[in-house]
Amino acid sequence: MKKRFSLLSFFILIALTFIYMSTNAKNAELSEQHKRWLEEEVVYIIVPVEKEVFSKLETDRERDLFIEAFWKHRDPTPGTPENEFKNEHYRRINYVNHFFGRVSPKPGWKTDRGRMYIILGEPNDIQRYEGKTMTYPAEVWFYQGRTELGLPAGFNLVFFQDGAVGDYRLYSPLKDGPQALMTSIWTDPVDYLGAYEQLRKIEPDLAMVSLTLIPGESSAAFGRPSLTSDILIQRIETTPSRSVEERYAQKFLEYKDTVEVEYSANYMASDALVKVIKDPSGIYFVHYAIEPERLSVNLYENKYYTNLKLNGSISNLEGKTIYQFEKNFSIDFDEEKIKTISRQPFSMQDMFPLIPGNFKMSVLVKNEISKEFTSLERDLLIPGDEDVMQMTSIILGHKMSEKAADKKLRPFQIGGYRIYFHAKRVFLKADTMVLAFQIHGLSEEAKEKGEIRFTFMKGGEGFHTTTKKLAEFTELPVVLEQFSLSEFTPAHYRIQVSLFVDGQEVLFESEEFDVTYLEAIARPWTFSKLLPDIGDSIYSYILGSQLFMQGKIPEARASLEEAFRKKPDSIDFALNLAQVYMVLGEYKKIEAILISFLNMPQPPRYDLFYIMGKAYQNMGELNRAIEVFDKAISHYGINIPLLNAVGECYLRLGNPKEALAAWEKSLEMNPDQPKIKKNIEALKEKK
Repeated sequence: MKKRFSLLSFFILIALTFIYMSTNAKNAELSEQHKRWLEEEVVYIIVPVEKEVFSKLETDRERDLFIEAFWKHRDPTPGTPENEFKNEHYRRINYVNHFFGRVSPKPGWKTDRGRMYIILGEPNDIQRYEGKTMTYPAEVWFYQGRTELGLPAGFNLVFFQDGAVGDYRLYSPLKDGPQALMTSIWTDPVDYLGAYEQLRKIEPDLAMVSLTLIPGESSAAFGRPSLTSDILIQRIETTPSRSVEERYAQKFLEYKDTVEVEYSANYMASDALVKVIKDPSGIYFVHYAIEPERLSVNLYENKYYTNLKLNGSISNLEGKTIYQFEKNFSIDFDEEKIKTISRQPFSMQDMFPLIPGNFKMSVLVKNEISKEFTSLERDLLIPGDEDVMQMTSIILGHKMSEKAADKKLRPFQIGGYRIYFHAKRVFLKADTMVLAFQIHGLSEEAKEKGEIRFTFMKGGEGFHTTTKKLAEFTELPVVLEQFSLSEFTPAHYRIQVSLFVDGQEVLFESEEFDVTYLEAIARPWTFSKLLPDIGDSIYSYILGSQLFMQGKIPEARASLEEAFRKKPDSIDFALNLAQVYMVLGEYKKIEAILISFLNMPQPPRYDLFYIMGKAYQNMGELNRAIEVFDKAISHYGINIPLLNAVGECYLRLGNPKEALAAWEKSLEMNPDQPKIKKNIEALKEKK
């Protein structure tokens, strides 16, 4: 057993040594400037997540951008040339290096006084106890007005020169005790009260802070130092972690290779809401709202404007992208409107159809005016079994309006109503909460015997319960209900909605919300994209393209053929359908749907040339294939796939010279092509 333990200890030691060496190797790769920034300049204010992200950056350019983001995230007045936090921070470093470093063998920032000064700034008052024979040199720093940091309204810090030599050390009432402040040797190390009484005779004011650092706390009455004083010291040292929203650092790492350089340092926090709602047509739509913490605008010719660019991506659990979209939200306002919206959150809303399955959703939003970005990530589940009873997640809104008379689709429209909400889900006592969801796959028995139970929870306990017969809801599968919040005291709540059939709970969903003590809150103003009515060909096209990317070829074919029938003049629809026919080997159909586009006066898209050429090649019509490939080259220049395809055609036509010329040019562009290299060698051997 001892041998096994020793071997385990050995391997653990090796692993820890490797981790330590790897970490040091990472730091060793840093330039002197970046190493000084990390290990000296921001060592007391950088939080663990920021430090971890910085260690994963690979270039000095990335590190410089992260440092820029680090300071921007702490700027109390973004949008102005000055960063007051950064200026004050470096002033503190210069101060401690000048005043504390000259009386210490260490640089001032490494001393205890320097550390606390850098974190908290200048004290409101300093009492010094120097030149005394019975107490060691000491300083008592008094701070007031740091409650925004989560600290007491007033508190002291004590520093003393242990043994009257060396640096001033931060005093701990619990670890050091009053005896540590006196030059006489105190024989009983646990007799704090005796030491306190002795110190009180020598220096009454110093004695007052020896058992507690918090004024007014009566620890001396119990004869023990205050534990809250040591908790206070720990809280001071972790102040940076509480005052920084560290999500920006994670987003910097995640998007540093995706967003342009000028955006990467400007992450902007946002709230978001994502819900899946089934349209009466049977198509599931993903509805999403993004509420950035601010909306930066420009002024031009008495008009305020901004442009938000959205890049969305949906991938399956294997990481394969099945759908991508790009949208622009161009918004402009007059001066009266800008005054109104400056006091309100901004909610940008959109929706898109999605096929059944499990997916990951990512939306990147860039403000092209301010060069700021934010993002949204969610896991999505789109049900696929129509016969199984399913309940969608709950939408909580502060009001609803009847559906517009036109047939346009609008985000967060469910049944005959559109729901208005705040992504933070904060309500007033005066509000009437709107609650909306859907139940699909309801059996006749469930419709007849089912009951919906609404249970509001507060602090983990039931606060209010309402039960209604399922048959009372006339817009099934949509369930809409309203609740007055007049009896809800300000607190955090959870609403659980359950479907009971014959007394058995068969489905449930829950959502959380807050009721605020405020009399009024600013509701978001909404800017949303309107989509065509459900009969538009765009939905068949999008769903068909998603099915194709998911590898569901027969379903993709049916959907894309429907889209093309509705809109035969769309080159996008034709090309996506042609890709399906290519997989199925139906090359004649490719020619039938693409030939009209190939003969257009303006040169068609490159991928149309390539697909048409590959179709002719696979049908054995090699001269026609070469003709199409040559047109592609004349319009768009040479590339490797075209050259390789042309080479294959010439070889099959019995023209090895032209095949060799095409493949050699391809290999010159990319030498890492083993198959082409083998083909060239085979042709040269035959010469």
